[in-house]
Amino acid sequence: MDDFYDYQARVEEPWSINYRGYDVYKCGPWTQGPVFLQQLALLEGYDLASMGHNSAEYLHLWLETAKLAHADKEKYYGDPTYVYVPQQGLLSKEYAASRRKLIDPNKASLEQRPGDPFPFDAHPENRPKDLNLDPVNPLKDSGTVGVRAVDAQGNMFSATPSGGWAWASPVIPGLGFALGTRAQMFYLEEGLAKSLAPGKQPSSSLTPTLVMKDGQPYLAFGTAGGDLQDQITLQFFLNVVDFGMGLQDAVDAPRVSTRHFPSLFYPHRAHPGEVSLNRFPPDNLPDNTVEVLEAEGHKVRVLEARRGGFTMVVMREPKTGTLAAAAGQGSRASLALAW
Repeated sequence: MDDFYDYQARVEEPWSINYRGYDVYKCGPWTQGPVFLQQLALLEGYDLASMGHNSAEYLHLWLETAKLAHADKEKYYGDPTYVYVPQQGLLSKEYAASRRKLIDPNKASLEQRPGDPFPFDAHPENRPKDLNLDPVNPLKDSGTVGVRAVDAQGNMFSATPSGGWAWASPVIPGLGFALGTRAQMFYLEEGLAKSLAPGKQPSSSLTPTLVMKDGQPYLAFGTAGGDLQDQITLQFFLNVVDFGMGLQDAVDAPRVSTRHFPSLFYPHRAHPGEVSLNRFPPDNLPDNTVEVLEAEGHKVRVLEARRGGFTMVVMREPKTGTLAAAAGQGSRASLALAW
């Protein structure tokens, strides 16, 4: 009961960067949100439009920048009340420039390569003396686990923890809500940004986005999808800003995703090099896109899926005040309404 009594919701400053004239805001490093901003900082150094939408060149670059941003997420993100997260360094243009040098335009990386943002940060003295920049490896796990114990008095305990979903969680009698399951996103290994600690806020995959244009509200969007949320919505945003698409076309366009990096969800599995490419008939990708990606070392699976997934977006045009909305067609629960 003391835990409930002492709890206070924290109102925090968002993380943000300016990308091609748009101010993009995300929740802080207790979510995966800053990877969206880090990837934008990396992509800003390229002329994406000249590459062609969903060309092999563009998709390769997008995937390689995602790997770098998510490696930093795995290394540095955590509850900022408990761990120092080098915000200025991670979002700096200079750090992004140094990270771009790791990208091979013709070869897919199969490593998790965190960088060193501390030289570009406001507090370089907070750099751990023993900072290890070796490739991040996901912790080994063989699936569902169990534990059984009995003491001298005959008290017995048995548990088989697995999953972490609302339909599998205990419902509190008389109150009607299920216990939260975000604690699965902690690591029990000590010394990590996401290591379990009393009172510490677990990481979250939930990651909404706000965008300002000319100092005025412009876009608000988000999607379901666990680890894939910022991958899906980032491609939507680039479709609007770099490729000039309207909202619905930007939501519906074919997209890629990767599970190269460790999942936020237990047991934090990673699938190095794995790429899923969602293609929707009658849309066609540029010629030889899949073949080129595979030749570069990406492990591509082509999925025929419904348009747009669960992405939902609302827009206000600053100059006219015109409102618009779009929703992916992947779910009947994903709707755009006006009244």
